[in-house]
Amino acid sequence: MSNGVAAGSEMTEDKDLYPLALLMDELKHDDISNRLEAMKKLDTIALALGQQRTRDELIPFLIEVAQDDEDEVFAVLADELGEFLPYIGGSKYASLLLPPLEILASTEETLVRDKAVASLNKVAKEFPEEQLLHDFIPLIEHLATADWFSSKVSACGLFKSVIIQIKGDALRKDLLGLYLQLVQDETPMVRRAASKHLPAIIDLLTENINLSTNEDWDYISTMFQKISTDQQDSVKFLSVDVLISIMKFFNKKGDSTHFQNLLTSAIKLISDEAWRVRYMAADRFEELSSQFASNPEFISELIQPFLHLCEDNESDVRKAIAKQVPGFAKFIKNPQVVLEKIMPAVQSLSMDESENVRASLALKINNMSVVLTKEDAINNLLPILLNMLKDEFPDVCLNIIGNLKVVNEVLGINMLSESLLPAITELAKDINWRVRIAIIDYIPVLAEQLGVQFFDQQLSDLCLSWLWDTVYSIREAAIKNLRKLTEIFGSDWCSQEIISRLLKFDSQLLENFVYRFTLLTALTTLVPVVSLEVVTEQILPFISHLADDAVPNIRFNVAKSYAIIIESLVKSGKKEYLELADNKIMPSLEKLTDDNDVDVKYFANQSITKCRPMFA
Repeated sequence: MSNGVAAGSEMTEDKDLYPLALLMDELKHDDISNRLEAMKKLDTIALALGQQRTRDELIPFLIEVAQDDEDEVFAVLADELGEFLPYIGGSKYASLLLPPLEILASTEETLVRDKAVASLNKVAKEFPEEQLLHDFIPLIEHLATADWFSSKVSACGLFKSVIIQIKGDALRKDLLGLYLQLVQDETPMVRRAASKHLPAIIDLLTENINLSTNEDWDYISTMFQKISTDQQDSVKFLSVDVLISIMKFFNKKGDSTHFQNLLTSAIKLISDEAWRVRYMAADRFEELSSQFASNPEFISELIQPFLHLCEDNESDVRKAIAKQVPGFAKFIKNPQVVLEKIMPAVQSLSMDESENVRASLALKINNMSVVLTKEDAINNLLPILLNMLKDEFPDVCLNIIGNLKVVNEVLGINMLSESLLPAITELAKDINWRVRIAIIDYIPVLAEQLGVQFFDQQLSDLCLSWLWDTVYSIREAAIKNLRKLTEIFGSDWCSQEIISRLLKFDSQLLENFVYRFTLLTALTTLVPVVSLEVVTEQILPFISHLADDAVPNIRFNVAKSYAIIIESLVKSGKKEYLELADNKIMPSLEKLTDDNDVDVKYFANQSITKCRPMFA
């Protein structure tokens, strides 16, 4: 009897050990895909082991794994550990996750480090202040003062998790002092990481404005000065975001005493000799200038630097500033200044030698119609828009067409129609089929903006012509386009302007398989968005006619279409439509199940299987 008990106990122990043993075996497998799959099942293993054994056995094992495997496995492990608190017993045991994550945060592979830092920040949110002081801050200090740059880079991403949670001014001062060391590190990668994460730290101090002290801002001011004068462009250009965050703080505090100095710093960055710095200033120009918006004099001082960016030697800088034009112009309170200084710059950018600059301007130029009076927009903006609609680079026209609503609201579509239609027609016939698809995608947007009358007169023929394009993807997009237009203009419009015209095609055209297939697909796609009257009187007769088509591909698509029509009819709940579906369409479907073609039989049976429960 005792031997039986012992044997049972041994079996239970073996069963308990099995999950961990299996994981260990899989993580030693020669094939990395096996090791990856095993790592993805860590949560299942932890559940099987229980919280105590996960803490005592699994975590020590994972610390070993974190020191000896491939980067792909490390990346999964770093991810998994960020969600591991429930499996070890909650936040009071959170410190157990720090050793393996610290190892992973010190690796050379960027992806692994980033995931480890993200997981550490998740874990840090669960720490009470005492644990932060005892466990997490020492980890940051250890990483920040390590010899290898990868540890320091990871440390930069962890300060935001503790800077606000720490209540003591002295400790926060020590942390900012440590961060200042990272900002001045001899390795550019470390300085870059510190510069990248600094705005997040400043934003946290802004949100908790009563927490910050003058000493905090002495440190941050010193950090900004170090970053903005760094010898490496890849570090220096990040000072633009730092400056924006600093200004947000002082705006929230209502302290304008520093703004003249901040404006000087902004202008210095805007005119920096390094093009990457100028690019960042151009890319953030609206946000940068918004921080000075309360003072018209400061905005005035930014006009000349703005114009210099519009004329920059680097096309990337001009491309960046082109998107910022309306955003900056709205802060200029004097309309005459906009006309005399900003609009000539817009004119110049619209004819820029770089097609990417012109396309970038086209994305936002329509918004200038809101900044200008209607008369000024007609006299100064409209000629630029009309000229850009004739641009030889398709993206320029597409970008303007995609945002016409704002111009239409201010000027009215009649002002644009003469140049708009030729531009659309030209793009619709572009040799590049991707350009044709792009203009098709814009048609519903235009339809909403221009209205049904304009659409019927000018664009409906074009939309139907795409159905017969030589490229299948164009025909498919054209069909989807008709459905979207029907959703906008309604069933009656679709019946009169689309379906009636489609069904009047020359019988000779219908001899072509592609025409019949395209019509079948188009009409079927319209079924859910038109009235049942249109379905039964116009669509169903045509589809039923194709049930005897000579081409099997047509017949099995008829079987699919029948299922869609039956579903619409049954949903109505009306007796006449239920009888139509049951007495006319279902027998036609059953007839197709006896078809000579295997595919037709298959799809007919599928449709019947789908439809029968609808009548229950």
